Amino acid sequence: MRYGKFLKEGGTIGFLAPSFGCNTEPYLSGFNRAQEVFAGQGYSLVFGPNVYEGSGIGISSSPESCGQEFMDSYTDPESDVLISCGGGELMCEILDHVDFKEIAAAEPKWFMGYSDNTNLTFLLATLCDTASIYGPCAPTFGMKPWHDNLHAAMGLLTGKVRKVHGYDLWEKESLKDEDHPCVPYNLTEPKVLTYYPEGQKEATMSGRLLGGCLDTLVTLDGTKYDKVAEFAERYKEDGIIWFLEACDLTVFGIRRALWQLSHSGWFRYTRGFIFGRPYSGDTLFGLDRFRAVTDILAGYKVPIIMDADIGHLPPMMPLVCGSYATIRAAGNDISVEMEYKE
Repeated sequence: MRYGKFLKEGGTIGFLAPSFGCNTEPYLSGFNRAQEVFAGQGYSLVFGPNVYEGSGIGISSSPESCGQEFMDSYTDPESDVLISCGGGELMCEILDHVDFKEIAAAEPKWFMGYSDNTNLTFLLATLCDTASIYGPCAPTFGMKPWHDNLHAAMGLLTGKVRKVHGYDLWEKESLKDEDHPCVPYNLTEPKVLTYYPEGQKEATMSGRLLGGCLDTLVTLDGTKYDKVAEFAERYKEDGIIWFLEACDLTVFGIRRALWQLSHSGWFRYTRGFIFGRPYSGDTLFGLDRFRAVTDILAGYKVPIIMDADIGHLPPMMPLVCGSYATIRAAGNDISVEMEYKE
C-alpha cells in the first residue's frame, strides 16, 4: 500500500470535480468560503477546469472531461493533495477515461472525497494499492466554525492525525440552504451504537480499511474494475474491515446490495463491519436498517457496529481507505486508529 506525501505548511491544495461541481448554491458559496479559509491558513490553491461546471449529466462535465481532469490533477506536481468538489450520481462513467495503470505508476497523492467519490477512493486502493481518504468534500470546509471532523480530515492530509473518534451528536435535518450556505451542522440527535452479535456492548477489530458508499460499490461489482478478490488475497494476512454507508438505497436496497457483494466473494477474509447511519434507512414492510444488514452478514461471525459516524448524516469520521486500522468501540464511543502499513 502506498501513501501520499502530507500537506506541508504553505503547500498546495488541488480541487477537482470528478462528480458534481460547485455551480449551484449552497455549494458555490461554501466552496468560495472554503478557499478563503484555506488561503488564510497559508495554502496555495489550484483548480481543475470543472470545479464550477454543471453541464454534465450526474457529474460536472462530460465523462471524458472529468476523467482527464482527474488524470491531470493527480499527475500535476504543482498540487500536493486533492479534494473533490462534491458527490453526485454518475462518476462511474468517468472510469473508462482514467488510466489506472498510469495512476499506479505515478507518485502517490492523497485524494479526499466521499459518496460518489467512492468510485475513486475505493479503486485507488484496490486497483493501484494507493491509500485515499473517505472524507468531506471541499464546500464543507466553508462551514463557520469548523466541526471537529473537519479538523480531523485536515489532520489526515497534513499527517498530524492518525486516530479519529466518533461524535456525541449527529444531524438529522440540515439547516444549510441557499441563504445559509456556511452554517454548522445542526446536531440534535444523540449517537447510539448498536452491536452484533446481539447483546454485545463493545467490539474491537483490526485489519485493512476498505469500503465507501454501498450505492456505488454494488455498481462496481462484477465490472472490469472489480479486483476485490485480488486485493483480499494480497492483504489476507491483515484481514479486511469493511466500512460501509448508504445514500439512496432503502433498507431493501441495502439488503440486496449486501447479498450481491457477499455472493461475489467480496467479504472474504473480513475481520468486521462498521456501518454508517443510512440516509434512506426508514423501516419498510417490517424490515429495519439493522436486519437489512445483520441477516445477511451474521454468517461471517465477526463484529458488526451499526449507526457509526460515517457517510451522509454528519458528522463523519474521515477514514483512510487502504490503511491498517484498529477499531475500538464500547457503549456509544468509537475510535479508529490508522497505521500506514505497506
